[in-house]
This record gives sequence, structure tokens and C-alpha cells, in this order.
Amino acid sequence: MGEILPNLLAEQRQAVIREWLQRDGRVLAAQLAVNFGVSEDTVRRDLRELAARDECRRVYGGALPPAPLDGSLSERRAQGRDRKTLLGRAIARTIMPGSSVFIDAGSTNLAVAEALPADSGITVITNAPSIACSLQDRPGISVVLLGGRLDPASGACLGAQTLREAERMRPSVLVLGVCGVDAEAGVTSHDLEEADLKALLAARAGEIALAATNEKIGTAASFFVAPIDRRVHLFVEHDCPADALAPFEALGTAITRAETARASLGTRS
Repeated sequence: MGEILPNLLAEQRQAVIREWLQRDGRVLAAQLAVNFGVSEDTVRRDLRELAARDECRRVYGGALPPAPLDGSLSERRAQGRDRKTLLGRAIARTIMPGSSVFIDAGSTNLAVAEALPADSGITVITNAPSIACSLQDRPGISVVLLGGRLDPASGACLGAQTLREAERMRPSVLVLGVCGVDAEAGVTSHDLEEADLKALLAARAGEIALAATNEKIGTAASFFVAPIDRRVHLFVEHDCPADALAPFEALGTAITRAETARASLGTRS
């Protein structure tokens, strides 16, 4: 991002910022000020205006692309089904028999639940009725469903009752749904109530498993959930770009790539 582009109007600067965000995945306010020959206050104003239009997410020192908005749970379940199935299997293989695991709501996390082996002695806690229902006939798996107000968009139980019940939980593993994930900005969510519950669970979990499809890596949503710390194990698609993962590797984050569809078929045959 070394281009020097002085004397641009605000709309022109913002168009360039959008282009650089798409190209580089991040912009820094101090560097933009140098590029445009303006003050950092002017750049911050540009970023505020872009954020107000959901064209970026402001983070400390700059901005990230906005996390994707994927629609309702039923719509999300139909999107990238095979990719999410492979991510779900990758996480399910790491959950030890007899452990307690909280599986957060989400279409990818539903794939995790569906991939859990029967007779494993695992206790699954969830705030997602769809996840609980997917396991109700699976022998050897105990299911605990949190109550609360069912949010139709996320398919999750949320609100004060859900938070009260979640306060009693200390899962060995938290399978945490993400709207956006970035090495510096951490895990983020589009919804404040969801972010509150996710943050509470993340603070109590022994380990945190994050499944992120390619479009969520290096993006941020409006509400902070948790940092990328040593408890986090990031699961990504087999073709996730190496440069997108480099910031996580610099933090020492454990990263597992899902199998390709062909390799998965070979495993099951």
C-alpha cells in the first residue's frame, strides 16, 4: 500500500480505501494519512463514514473488511454445505470421548454435531435446538439444551435466561460460531446478545475450537467476543490462502486444515 495519492476528495479516498481493503485485507490509519497526504483525523472520518455504510469494520489503528452477512439459519445451512461438512468432521475428530463440549449455534457447528461418533460418552451442551435435535437419537451422547428466547435468525436461544444457565457451564471444549475472525481483532459477532453469550462461554471454556470458512478469515463484525489466545484452535478449509493464516501462525495459534472432498470420500470408502 505504497501509492501516494494526494488531493483526492472524500468520496475518492473512500473508494480507494474500499479497493485496498479488498486487495490487502486491512488498512492502517497512519499509512492512509501518508498515502493521501491528509491528517489521521481526516482518515478516521473516512473510516467512520465507510463503517456507517457497512463497508468496513473499524479496529484499533485502522479497519478490516466487514464480516459477511449470510442470512437466516436455513439459508446458511444451504450455503457451502460440503465445505461445512468437512470442517465439522475436522473438529469432531479432535473431541475426546467422555468430554463435555458446548456447541454454539450455527450452520457449521451443526455439521460438527452431526459428525460426532455414537457411543463416545460425550456430553453436548448447546443453545441451538437444531443441534440438540440432531443428536437426540444418537446413542451414547448426552445432550443439555439451554433455554431462553429463540432467535429465528440465528437459530439460537438468547437472552437473560440463556445467560443465567450458561454461567453454570464449564465445558472442556467450546465449539464457537464466528461471524468474523482476525488475529488482532479476535472473534466478532453481528448481534450483541449473541456476542454476550459467546463471550461468557469463551471465558469459561478450557479449549476453544473455531471453524471459519475462507470468507470469514481476516474480517470483523460489530461486537467483540474473544481474543485469539493460546486456547484457540482454528479450523479452516483445505484451500484457505497461506497469507490469510500467517497472522494467526505468528501468534502461535493451532491451525488445522479440513480435508478435501476427494480425500474425505477416500477415508469413508
